[in-house]
Amino acid sequence: MRWLRHSSSRGACHASSSLLASTRLMASELCRLNQTFPNLLSCAPPLLLGEHDVSLRLERAIKFDYGVADRLSPLVRRVIANNPGPFTYTGTGTYIIGRGHVAVVDPGPADEAHINALVVAINGETVSHVLVTHTHMDHSPGCKLLKTYCDAPTYGFGPHGGDLAESSKVEEGADRDFVPDVRVAHGDVLTGDGWSVECVHTPGHTSNHMCFCLSDERALFTGDHVMGWSTSVISPPDGNMGDYMRSLALLLERDDAVYYPTHGPPVWRPRAHIEAFIEHRLARERQIRDCLQRGVTRIVDMVPIMYKGTDRALFPAAARSVLAAVELMHARGEIRANGAPSIESELELWYPSREQRR
Repeated sequence: MRWLRHSSSRGACHASSSLLASTRLMASELCRLNQTFPNLLSCAPPLLLGEHDVSLRLERAIKFDYGVADRLSPLVRRVIANNPGPFTYTGTGTYIIGRGHVAVVDPGPADEAHINALVVAINGETVSHVLVTHTHMDHSPGCKLLKTYCDAPTYGFGPHGGDLAESSKVEEGADRDFVPDVRVAHGDVLTGDGWSVECVHTPGHTSNHMCFCLSDERALFTGDHVMGWSTSVISPPDGNMGDYMRSLALLLERDDAVYYPTHGPPVWRPRAHIEAFIEHRLARERQIRDCLQRGVTRIVDMVPIMYKGTDRALFPAAARSVLAAVELMHARGEIRANGAPSIESELELWYPSREQRR
């Protein structure tokens, strides 16, 4: 039986163990309810979207069975790991590209059951490439387990970036052990048996985030850069809002027909989706300006206002994304802080004089 799942979760970040346990229970209950009442959950909002986001068009309906390979197109199959949560939605979707000699995209977490299901799905086929969008714990650790079944090289932009002591508090966690066998750069093309993939560097969610475009079907595997069911957490210092916005703009220059995110269903209206995401981030900047004009000068105090209606357990992740926006506005000279902006620092709008703007 296929499950139609509508959940209230998001991207690749860490939640408390109690929240994760309750989310797993919620996912199971939502599945049961939705089999009985298939339209009941169609309006459930993602957890990290505040009230101003009600017009953001999201694509969250997804049919799947854990551990079963679903064919999404002539050249694309997907196996979803049983790791649902508030930041992974229904779980990590590992993609298989091609037939006979295949590529695997994002093997996922270090979950033996998931890797075993993946191996069953590709039984009788040869894995020639293992592509990794970025190094969070729900994306790349499965590479090591997959290596016990095949010796295909891994491809990625590089190892995890920077000292992430701060961002690790809310992220799914950095896979610092992963180093790709082959480092790829923006514009590189990888060829297999009956398919070719273009590498599209999209820093922002992480500095090493890489999308992969299956040129044969104009299908872009977007990792956590763009998802249909929710927006992404941008957590400094490795996450960078300026990079993220430039990476969104980069996708507007392309003619991709569909996006395959690692979490959630495909995105079938890529351009409209990207435009809405850019407006979403600009709306966050307007909220920050409004808070500062009202005398709310610390990010920790802005978050409950900006994310009204959101589970408070998710406020730390929300604060990291607000910090990323503040850093961008600070770099543009629109906000002043006593030193580098932080979650607790006092902020103020900056209106430079005409002489200072020159």
